Amino acid sequence: MLDTPEAVFEALRDNNARPHGLQRTVTAEELTEAAEALEKPDVLATALLELMSAYEFTGEHRKAPVVFARLLKLWDTDPGAFSEWEAHQVFWRFKWVTTSLLEVPDVPLASVEGWIDRMRERYADAGHDMQPVAAMRYHVAAHTGKGVDDAYDLWATRSRSELSDCEACEVRQFASHAVTAGDDAEALARWNPVLAGEQGCSEEPQMSQARALLPLLRTGRTDEARSHHLAGYRKVRGNNGMQDEVGLHLEFCALSRNEGRGLEVLAENRPLFEATGAPLSRLGFLTGVEVLLARIVGAGHADTAVAGPPGRAWTAGELLAHVRAEAGPLAAAFDARNGTTSVGERRRARLAQPPLLDEPLPLGLRTKRAEPAAPAWAAAVPGGDGAAAHEIPEDFAELVREARRKNLAGDPGSHRLWNRIAARLDDGSGAHDDLLGPADLLLAEVAEHRAHELAEADRDEECVAELERAADLYDTLGKPWHALSARAFAFTRQTGSHEERAREEQGQGTADRPDATEVRATVDKILRLTEDLMTAAPPADGVTDEEAAASGADTAAERVREYLSVLYACALAAHNVALDENENESEHDSVGEWSEALRDRLRVEAERLSVRHQVAGARCLAADAAARRCDFALAETELRAALDDLTAAGRPWRAPRIRGQLAQVLLARQQPEEAVEALHQALAEAVRYDETDFPFAPTYGLLGHAASHVGDTTGAVRHYSEAADRYDRHGSFEEATDIRLQLADVLMRCGQQADAVAVLESVLSDGAAAAANERLIAQVRLTLARGLRELEEYLPAAEEFLRLADTVAAWQEDRELHTMVAAEAAVTLALGERWDAADTAYRRAVDAHEQAPNPSPVIQMMCEFARTTVLAREADGLDAALEHLTRADAVRAAVPEDDEEFVHWYQHGAVRYRRARVLAQVDRFPEALVEAEGAVVAYEAGGADGEVPRAEAVRIAALIEGNGLGRYDAAVRRLATAVDRCRAADLPEAARILDALRQDYRNRAS
Repeated sequence: MLDTPEAVFEALRDNNARPHGLQRTVTAEELTEAAEALEKPDVLATALLELMSAYEFTGEHRKAPVVFARLLKLWDTDPGAFSEWEAHQVFWRFKWVTTSLLEVPDVPLASVEGWIDRMRERYADAGHDMQPVAAMRYHVAAHTGKGVDDAYDLWATRSRSELSDCEACEVRQFASHAVTAGDDAEALARWNPVLAGEQGCSEEPQMSQARALLPLLRTGRTDEARSHHLAGYRKVRGNNGMQDEVGLHLEFCALSRNEGRGLEVLAENRPLFEATGAPLSRLGFLTGVEVLLARIVGAGHADTAVAGPPGRAWTAGELLAHVRAEAGPLAAAFDARNGTTSVGERRRARLAQPPLLDEPLPLGLRTKRAEPAAPAWAAAVPGGDGAAAHEIPEDFAELVREARRKNLAGDPGSHRLWNRIAARLDDGSGAHDDLLGPADLLLAEVAEHRAHELAEADRDEECVAELERAADLYDTLGKPWHALSARAFAFTRQTGSHEERAREEQGQGTADRPDATEVRATVDKILRLTEDLMTAAPPADGVTDEEAAASGADTAAERVREYLSVLYACALAAHNVALDENENESEHDSVGEWSEALRDRLRVEAERLSVRHQVAGARCLAADAAARRCDFALAETELRAALDDLTAAGRPWRAPRIRGQLAQVLLARQQPEEAVEALHQALAEAVRYDETDFPFAPTYGLLGHAASHVGDTTGAVRHYSEAADRYDRHGSFEEATDIRLQLADVLMRCGQQADAVAVLESVLSDGAAAAANERLIAQVRLTLARGLRELEEYLPAAEEFLRLADTVAAWQEDRELHTMVAAEAAVTLALGERWDAADTAYRRAVDAHEQAPNPSPVIQMMCEFARTTVLAREADGLDAALEHLTRADAVRAAVPEDDEEFVHWYQHGAVRYRRARVLAQVDRFPEALVEAEGAVVAYEAGGADGEVPRAEAVRIAALIEGNGLGRYDAAVRRLATAVDRCRAADLPEAARILDALRQDYRNRAS
């Protein structure tokens, strides 16, 4: 019922607490009607101000000036109806009207300029400074392109006044002027206080973040551009009042070569197509859409389904035509109104921009529209020298000869060529030439290559099938060494890859592999076959490898290669089974000795035959075995020797994988700086030598991990983002998600919670998460919920906690997780002041604790409820708060003293510390001081670990003693002792804080 002034004022207060949007705007309109019916000027003034705010911040610029006209009329007839704040707002909102009138091309420019003249008169009559008037004249000049420099000078050289725009908004305007003048460096220097978080308001930093994206890209500051897109877009998405900014994010996606991300942004903002209240901002949005769609259509994807105006399905080509049909005339309407071409020129300049980067900027986000990886032979090599560096012969015979030449040299560039050969054989464009040797030989070689690629993808069954096919073909060709080598490697794949083992350890997949006895028997059989072949017909003499390929004969060199390949396969199979037997102590020693003997045999034979790259292979197996025994010094020695072997063998292209292995060992030896160097070198070499099947994604992930350990958070974010993007391209959702969790952790640790939240939200944005590992997604939700809470987005955070609580409640193992999540949900709901829901979650956490004890989060929950309760409930707040703390003490007391996972001293101190603050909040200072001193004593029991919370407890005790009880001298003595203690404990920041308080109290005491 809105039939009294009090009821309307109460409803206005409630509406003001809502976020800007349709509900708030409609309610503001209804409340204005109710206020008008009461015929109370003071109520109507408040209602009109609320309605104007609703229009201003939801992009209803056609309506806002009409409301202000009513407001100004009321001001002229009854200024006493306005409070002091409301009177200030009348003059403040003159500026809103100017910008609203500029937004609408139907409003003549003369009317806009006349309004500014009226504003000037009102300001002069009221004794206000003219700087805001000069700012409005600059806005008009910047919009029309007439007299910009003079208008800027008249505005920028004036001192700020009480009616000037906030400093953050003025920074945006100064920086935007520099961008228009073509000085990106100056613009970014101007923007720094806002982008760095030093200045802000309700519209900042998100408006500046959108405008700074392209200047950041143009100046090479891509890491900052990524961050401001992630954090800034979350603040503007779906906001009718931020159409222009959404358009700028779309443009950024297009020009950073993230068109897939751009289409997702477009889909999330589909309702903006129906927002017509701010034509100039709408033009900015439509132009951003056009930039994106022009890139997509220009790349040949005009038929791609995209999100457009509701009511029908759209393709990229159709929506592009639709947007152009509206945006072009709209820009022309502004130019006609202004008598200049400025608006149209700005639009055309945006549309003419080419991409600002040569390769997509990794954003760290999962995109549902990630493009599938191109075939290896056609894929561009990131960071490489372009297609010319890896030219593929067009002549099929030359293509085969070049692939065989590279294959003999072990050059990874052969993979690209074999892929092309396979493609041409499949499509019929690869006509066989008798000079290339038997047709079956080429088919066998292609099968082996396919097997190699399948092995890289851990598709073991398919890999084995291809190797068996190759072996059969080699048998028919009379090439027994090749056949034996193929079968040996097929068997090796059956013993299981490292990745397969890792999945089995996590309960994914089944261990359907031969046991140690079977492996030993098969390896022995393979080795006997090598001995038989050694005594068989000798290899062809005086025949080159190329001639042998054409005739199908084996050469001595080929026999050596295949012999050592068989030994390597046997050593690898033994190594794999030895890894399995690590869990079986009774078998481990004998299997380990057998595996070591095979490695030694491979090394000795490779050295005898002067095949150094196979010596390196033996060393790598030895290094892996040593690392798994935690003998990292030996592992490092073996790997560095292997790198020397490859150099001596003239096969530097084999080094990247070994450097990756070395980096893992260096990390285990606490040498992250050297690991970073090794990984950078590995990536550079993999690109240089065209190793298309190099594990780029895991290597970038490891590099992100290493960079975070050396404190290079910017580098860590960059490398994790690259890793996630590459996993996406290969359809590896769970690996990409794990990387994104690590990325989010780094972002949160360096204070970029909004970036982290954007990354994690993208993981949950489509159906892929539903089919993924439940525990992995649970960890994503937990991290996301905590991030949202850090951003004070309490209700979305609580929703994530509650979803997670429902998930983990069904887990029979780790049931204490339900207790933890329910407790965090309760705290988050309390922070969001949803008390009924918070109380329900509180009871759920307590009940869960009784079933599956997890005391630490329950105690923290109870302490947090004590804090929020005493602040929110005036009448019974203290009693309720103290009751929460009594419960917390009971939970703590119930934990056995010998429970090593529960830190008794810390939880005891935490409860007494919170009780001290609760009592001080209601001026019960003597009791509060006793509790604070009790907290100090409790934290002392923690030794060095307790020094930081002890210092905080001393600070609270001193504040109670000084501010509460007026005993400044005693507080000074307490603080002096604590300062000395903090310095002795090497806690300079704590010492500084306590000493500052000590100095303040000394001054008061004197």
